[in-house]
Amino acid sequence: MTSPNPAVKRGLAQRISGERIVLALAAPVLAVVLSVAICSVLLATSGKNPFDAWNVMITFGTKSDGQVLILNRTTTYYLAAAAAAFGFRMNLFNIGVEGQYKVAALFAAYVGAQVDLPAFVQIPLLLVTAMVVGGLYASIAGLLKVYRGVSEVISTIMLNSIALAIIGLLLVPGIFAPKVSSTSNSIQTNPVSQSSHFFGIETAGGTLWGFLFVAILVGVVFQFVLTRTRFGFDLRATGRSESAATASGVNVKKMVVISMAASGAIAGLIGLPELLQNSYYFGQSFQPGLGFLGISIALLGRNSPIGMAFAALLFAFLDTTGSQLPLQGGFPSEIVAVMQGTIVICVVVAYELVRRYGLKRQQQKVGAQIAAQAVAAAENKEVSA
Repeated sequence: MTSPNPAVKRGLAQRISGERIVLALAAPVLAVVLSVAICSVLLATSGKNPFDAWNVMITFGTKSDGQVLILNRTTTYYLAAAAAAFGFRMNLFNIGVEGQYKVAALFAAYVGAQVDLPAFVQIPLLLVTAMVVGGLYASIAGLLKVYRGVSEVISTIMLNSIALAIIGLLLVPGIFAPKVSSTSNSIQTNPVSQSSHFFGIETAGGTLWGFLFVAILVGVVFQFVLTRTRFGFDLRATGRSESAATASGVNVKKMVVISMAASGAIAGLIGLPELLQNSYYFGQSFQPGLGFLGISIALLGRNSPIGMAFAALLFAFLDTTGSQLPLQGGFPSEIVAVMQGTIVICVVVAYELVRRYGLKRQQQKVGAQIAAQAVAAAENKEVSA
């Protein structure tokens, strides 16, 4: 049996070197530590004991019911992050995730209320409906960028506003809402059929959403497509340099449209955990803000499936446990929003600091190698002389 190539061994050792792992973890850990410190100072300034607040959050987060709520919320947050991250890997800023998932959830809710097929047909039908609607809506921004040179940032922001108008136009009695309204002032679709309900796992702390496995599958497919397919290679190459990708034969225009559509298709799944496992209808106040939160989580997780999983878990922990602060001790609930905001700001700063440190270390290593080679060459010259 032949031994592995020494160059391969060195490459593997460099990849898993302790310093690279430390640098990869340093930025998010530093960001969280800085955020906790800042929020502790704010709580102390307002006359509250920060240690009591952290104790309330940790205590609830370690209970079984708190853990179930955290995992359920993590599912939704992870899908939102994956939708934003797919565009980021292509160097496309899909700011329109917010509008895409709302429009997709509206159409999925309407189809789920109108159609009642066996569950093994009904649920895939709703998944496909949401993904197709989200993908088509996001592809508008891709087409505008390719054929009219419109920045996807501008177009997706405008499409968010248009999405609200579309929802307001369709979610009225007689169209997507029932003609006979309920006693509530809130307008909503009819509940989806019983066969549309996604499965859940009963635990001691409540029902764990089965959509968690869909989120895991999205993460696996995300990683596989980006690292093990030609499309993923073209996507990453185009994101780094469009001119180089064009020179290598990549159709950049096609990649832009497909990437935006794929990002929108993932965004279409964001509202389904709530729709198919909790509320079972689409209303005017259906889960706002998830698209923008997904951008923050993708940034914290560095657009990596595993990194986004930890980031989504962190944000879900903060949101879920933070809801207990006003109930226990009269702490301001706004401290959670402050913490999330400071984490995003701190992670940007921390990534830049870590990047500069890593670049400096790399320069030092290259300089040391050049110096060692120069010394070895001088010694060899003396010996030969």
